[in-house]
Amino acid sequence: MTGYALRRAAQSLLVLAGVAVAVFALVHLVPGDPVRLALGTRFDQATYEALRERAGLDDPLPAQFLAWTSSALTGDLGVSFRSGEPVTVLILERLPATLSLAFASILVALAVAVPLGTLSALRPRSVLDHAGTVLSQIGISVPEFWMGIVLILVFAGGLGWFPPGGYVPLSQDPAGWLHSLVLPAVTTGLVSGSVLTRFTRSSVLEAMAADHVRTARAKGLAPSAVLRWHVLRNALLPLVTVTGVQLAYLLSGVVIVEIVFAWPGLGLLALQAVQDRDYPVLQGAVLLFAVVFLLLNLLVDLLYSRLDPRIGA
Repeated sequence: MTGYALRRAAQSLLVLAGVAVAVFALVHLVPGDPVRLALGTRFDQATYEALRERAGLDDPLPAQFLAWTSSALTGDLGVSFRSGEPVTVLILERLPATLSLAFASILVALAVAVPLGTLSALRPRSVLDHAGTVLSQIGISVPEFWMGIVLILVFAGGLGWFPPGGYVPLSQDPAGWLHSLVLPAVTTGLVSGSVLTRFTRSSVLEAMAADHVRTARAKGLAPSAVLRWHVLRNALLPLVTVTGVQLAYLLSGVVIVEIVFAWPGLGLLALQAVQDRDYPVLQGAVLLFAVVFLLLNLLVDLLYSRLDPRIGA
């Protein structure tokens, strides 16, 4: 188990190094002069040259990359060209909104997927199974922005139960935080839940067809015990993997949903950085997304090996 964890951690570090090189190279291929865009109408040659020198943009690209990576290892991701604030501060300001939306969405997704997928598998080809398949297919096919707009029209504009957008910090007003979180979390949670429902159904069906499940039934074990100890436990393995991927996707910022609900998350920050050619913010945000994906994949693999010891052998 320890050897497996060390191997996976080493692989993650190698991938992270490759991602850092790719991010730096791709960001610098984006056309446009970021300092010129940041100055806007305040442009003058002396200020322009001073800002380029301070940002290190006059140095060769290998020197810029080494300076960026060495600073990033200490938590210093640079300073925004647009606002002049440290990139780490900008990310930390957006992080609570992203964490709130991601974890609330994954809870909504699991609350929908696990019971619906399990019941569909227990009654294959029934009305419930067909209804679950249709609903999950609709959830996968419907664009998130359309679903968000419909929820706003119905529950914010029509019924007035929830605000149409905006974010209230948890520390400022817990009730307002929960109130503002419902609609965006339901929007992203239903889409993720539709994906997880299909995986849950197929995993439970596969587990029910296993030899040891048939043996348990033949021995007269109660159906509830068979389901709990032999079916769901084995069906949980692939669901853990897909849930980890969905959570990583949500933690990386759901840009469309953030735009629709005016949600100040990391996805919107990265989009604004692309529009402004703000290299430090864009590099910092993408590097953070890569770290989130790698860490969650590592945690999922370790949990997987814990649930199934044969994997870490």
